[in-house]
Amino acid sequence: MSDPTYDIERYLNVRSASGAAFAPDGTLAFLMDTTGTPQVWSLGEPGAWPEQHTFYEERVTFVDWSPERRELAFGMDEGGDERAQLYRLDPDTGVVAEWTAMPEAKHRWGGWSNDGERFAFASNRRDEAVFDVYVQGREETGEAAELVYEGDGWLSVAGWSPDDTRLLVHEAHGSFDHDLHVLDVETGELTHVTPHAEAARFQSPEWTPDGDAVYACTDHASDTLRLERIALGDAGSDGGGGADAGTLGDLTVVEDGGEWNVDGVAVDEDTNRVAYTRNVEGYTELTVGEFTAPDRIDRFAEPDLPKCVAGGVSFGPDADRLAVTVTGSTVNTNCYVVDVKTGEADRWTYAATAGIPPETFVEPELVRYPTFDGREIPAFFSTPDDAPEGDTPVIVDIHGGPESQRRPSFNAVKQYFLNNGYAVFEPNVRGSSGYGKAYSHLDDVEKRMDSVADVEAGVEWLHDHPVVDPERIVAMGGSYGGFMVLAAMTEYPDLWAAGVDIVGIASFVTFLENTGDWRRELREAEYGSLEEDREFLESVSPINNVGEIEAPLFVLHGANDPRVPVGEAEQIAEEASEHVPTRTLIFEDEGHGFTKLENRIEAYRAIVDFLDEHV
Repeated sequence: MSDPTYDIERYLNVRSASGAAFAPDGTLAFLMDTTGTPQVWSLGEPGAWPEQHTFYEERVTFVDWSPERRELAFGMDEGGDERAQLYRLDPDTGVVAEWTAMPEAKHRWGGWSNDGERFAFASNRRDEAVFDVYVQGREETGEAAELVYEGDGWLSVAGWSPDDTRLLVHEAHGSFDHDLHVLDVETGELTHVTPHAEAARFQSPEWTPDGDAVYACTDHASDTLRLERIALGDAGSDGGGGADAGTLGDLTVVEDGGEWNVDGVAVDEDTNRVAYTRNVEGYTELTVGEFTAPDRIDRFAEPDLPKCVAGGVSFGPDADRLAVTVTGSTVNTNCYVVDVKTGEADRWTYAATAGIPPETFVEPELVRYPTFDGREIPAFFSTPDDAPEGDTPVIVDIHGGPESQRRPSFNAVKQYFLNNGYAVFEPNVRGSSGYGKAYSHLDDVEKRMDSVADVEAGVEWLHDHPVVDPERIVAMGGSYGGFMVLAAMTEYPDLWAAGVDIVGIASFVTFLENTGDWRRELREAEYGSLEEDREFLESVSPINNVGEIEAPLFVLHGANDPRVPVGEAEQIAEEASEHVPTRTLIFEDEGHGFTKLENRIEAYRAIVDFLDEHV
């Protein structure tokens, strides 16, 4: 008997739980979208009935327990505008205090102080184009926040030092070029701790338990990210530099991931316990252990988790267990708790699968295909059960970023298409992260269209696959993936039966002119600058080649998109509609993507109808 089929609304009602954080008493708070948008929930033991604490129509973006009290910090934006505000929640009374109340500004959470009396954040409230660092008392609101450092770029706060005198500040010059600084909260003095000549990442920074150094994942001297220890010298400890402070900026390799990235680390300051993740072909390897020396980890048992993508580690009281968010192609997103020493893992949340049997979900095949210059491009290829030979339509789903990676996480829309007879092909073309620094730079600026050629090579590989119908191949992608859809349709128009562009870039020039001021410099580092590369940017913008498109096009966008302004959708749809069937769907209460359930249902039902008509 064949598997039953379900409509798109059913799949979009598959729920997720993520972003777990432990309270001092062992209660687990997390975000779950049971009501249609992520809200704050909590529970005290695995599988217990969870309690809902926030009841908004807008999405909650994070939740974090105070280290000392039964109170929570959370963030929320409006209509997808990404201008998050910060709030304090008493989970026992349900009372919410609005901390920031400046809806025109973005606020990026930087963590509670260890005594729970203050919190830090970065915000562009002074100047939209840059982020400053603020500290605020837990009972203060609005303008009571103290500006402790005026920034001139993309700053975020990575946490308080163990003695609460300093903040760890992360600065992004581009997606692959970062710096770390130590900020003295009292004096405002900022000390740069990661001098480097070439572009390098310093991500997932964590204080060492003694405050004399910082752990971070970095590729400053390697092609892939390694876990390294950065000495703080006189910027460590109380400013005097402890016995292990070392020379400022000295780096020591703690864990080398080989050909794969060590991409995240969490340290418990009270116990020296540590967890770090390694991204192996998109799947997560989670390692848990204990520092027995500043640069040596003794490993505990391997966590007993499903084959998955995992992250967001939060240690519990006494660090005898940790919470982690787990998602996989056949496992919808949920929060697990792992016993640190034994590796035993319990699933704590049971976000529902909308009555769809999980055994009907399809696991992808990891493939590699040759491209124009002899490289092998990795991709995930999923085919429906009993796919008919030579008669299966394929959706080529291209990720955004471009400095991102398609990983085997749960995707309800993909599972819908598989359940309804489509195959799904997800390439990680050059420029993707996860495969080393050199690979990620292969599409920079003037090499932009080489990544589009990788998509074409993937379609040629599909033409040779026995189940694929070469006449029914669809290009679909969001954000930068939307640009890739439009570029593939203009550069290789005869390959496509249809295209679906979700919040995509049509013109790099108008995109860079109109994107949020705080993002422009970061994006120019990847795409090229308006001042120096305008002619090139015009040449690779799909809007200037729109006449080449031959297949029907569906363009979807959010009116409040601060990253890729809605004008990108309006201009490509207007011009394409003059010669190919074109549909446009704009949501007035969404931004860069669709978060509200009713909008997701409307958007993807419309995509399904569009593909049913044209494919």
